[in-house]
Order: sequence, then structure tokens, then C-alpha cells
Amino acid sequence: MRKRDELMTVPEILDELGGVSRRTFYRWREVGKAPQGFKLPNGEIRVYRSEFTAWLDTLREAA
Repeated sequence: MRKRDELMTVPEILDELGGVSRRTFYRWREVGKAPQGFKLPNGEIRVYRSEFTAWLDTLREAA
């Protein structure tokens, strides 16, 4: 059986990025530079770990 893709919260993403501020993350979202995610009905954002990993890989390739 295939493992389900984990959903990450914004605090988990910020922690993985090593201290990026919440404001910076939301600014990246505003300009389309953040990983793909979606908003829940309560307004919170979730990002699939696979999307986050793919986003990080593109940043590494561009560096």
C-alpha cells in the first residue's frame, strides 16, 4: 500500500526552512514564490510534503 502524502502546516514549513518568518512566507505566497498549497475552510494553509520537497529542489537547482 502506498503511503499518504503528509500535509504540512505553516509553522512546520517555517521550522523546516530554519527560521524564515511567517511574514516572509506569506510574502512569498503573494508573489508566487512559495510552494503550492491550499487554504482550508478555517483559513489555514496546508502544503503537501511532496510539493514542499519539489519546491526546495527547484531552489537548490537555481542556486
